[in-house]
Amino acid sequence: MAAAALKPVIRALLILLLLLVIGAPFVWMVLSSLQPNATLIRPGNVFSPAVATFANYVKLPSATQYLLLARNSLLVALISTAIAIPLALLAAYSVFRTRYRGRTLIYNLLLIVYIFPGVLLLAPLFGLFAAVGLLNSWASLVIMNVTFAVPFSVWLMRGFFTSIPNGIEEAAAIDGATDMQILRKIIVPLTAPGIVVTATYTFVLSWTEFMFASVFIIDDRLKTLPVGLEALVSQYSIDWGLLSAAAVMAAVPVIVIFAFAGRYFVEGITSGAGK
Repeated sequence: MAAAALKPVIRALLILLLLLVIGAPFVWMVLSSLQPNATLIRPGNVFSPAVATFANYVKLPSATQYLLLARNSLLVALISTAIAIPLALLAAYSVFRTRYRGRTLIYNLLLIVYIFPGVLLLAPLFGLFAAVGLLNSWASLVIMNVTFAVPFSVWLMRGFFTSIPNGIEEAAAIDGATDMQILRKIIVPLTAPGIVVTATYTFVLSWTEFMFASVFIIDDRLKTLPVGLEALVSQYSIDWGLLSAAAVMAAVPVIVIFAFAGRYFVEGITSGAGK
């Protein structure tokens, strides 16, 4: 009985510990964004309410071209998501709901993209994009985002597609519905939580992508937010307050997405895992 009574307490303590481990860096980042850099670089100082200020946020647009960088990242992320979701949806429907020879091989080939570290692709892709005129353009970033997002999205949708009874599609086919009509009017509504999950994943992946954006984009006017904020880290000095404010603002779009789509995201993850 004593052991059973301790289980809820232990579970609560573990959850609290996990929240502290996950939440502490974010709390530290927010508190640092409200401090002058002179306070942050002083040894022994953590957070001083007496000198709390929003000056870092006020200075952010002029010091980092934050609005331009955020606009660039938003456009790249939205375009990547708009392209990746239809491709992933069609690919998942082809692999998991239709029958033809070689579909299992195709599914396995989709996942091969994750075998190789992305850094190994930098040099050949740089040369390829330079040869076709896509270097220093958002098109190169969109291509890379879609390339890495679609295979995982197809795998993520597997649970949703395999859980739909075949009889629903067979009944629609008997009534004269085409494959695209079945996909649009039956499959898409039934897999809506999974679509939200994959869209969220693709957007966050595109919003935070740094490696390819730092190599493929040369023009400062086309740089995305993660690359642009790198300028705050110089060889001899770092404005920690401004950098923390930039990090907080960079997290705002993701927080907004989870605020509106969080319920569907959790539903999609648990539903896809359970099925």
